[in-house]
Amino acid sequence: MKQKEGGAPGRHEPRTLRGLRAMPGLRMMRIGTALVLAMLAGGCGTLRTIDKLEDGAGQQAALIWQRWIDSGGDIAAAVTWERKVAPGVTVAHIEAALISVAAEENMRAVGELPLSKELEARTGQKQKFLKAYSYCTPATARMMVDFSPHMAAFLPCRIVVVEQEDGLWMYTMNMDMMVNMGRKLPPALRAEARKVRDTVWKLMERGAKGEF
Repeated sequence: MKQKEGGAPGRHEPRTLRGLRAMPGLRMMRIGTALVLAMLAGGCGTLRTIDKLEDGAGQQAALIWQRWIDSGGDIAAAVTWERKVAPGVTVAHIEAALISVAAEENMRAVGELPLSKELEARTGQKQKFLKAYSYCTPATARMMVDFSPHMAAFLPCRIVVVEQEDGLWMYTMNMDMMVNMGRKLPPALRAEARKVRDTVWKLMERGAKGEF
C-alpha cells in the first residue's frame, strides 16, 4: 500500500495525525500561537533556520508538540510511533513478518536484544516479553551521517516489542521527523531516507498484523 507523506491513509496513520485533523480550531490556534511566540523569541536566527527546513517541518513540529501535551509531557511518547499487536498474533508471527519485510526491502537485520530473556536468566523469574530488533541500510546510514554526524545517535533503526497488560505492542522512532522536520536534505539523500521511513512503517504495520 502506498503511504502518504507523514503517514499512511485512513485508520492506519499515526494517532497524532488523525488527532490533528480532528482538532478543534481553537486548539490549533493555541498551538500556532505558541509556535509563533517561540519563533519571535528566537529572533532573526530562528527565521533564518526556518528558511532552511524541509517543507512541512512546522506541521510535523505541531504534531509532536500536541502528542507531548496529550501524553502529559512524556517526550518518548511525543517522538515515537506505536502499534497494538492484533489479537492472536504471537511473537513468532511478528518476527516472521519482520524478517519477510526486511528481505523484501533489502534492509539488513543487524542485531537483537532479548531483554526479558536476559532478565529471566538473571533473576530466575518469568518476565513480560521485551525485545529490541535493529535494522540498517548501510549506504543510507553513511549518507545521513555525512549530512549530520549527530544522526549517528539514531542508528540503527530499532523496533521494540513490549508485552503489556493488554497484550503486545510495538514501538519505534517517529521516522517522519528524520524526513520532514530537519534541514532540507539533498534530493538523493531525501529519496533514500524516505525509503527507510517507508520500510520502518511497513515493518510496524505488517509486524502488528503478523503478515509475512
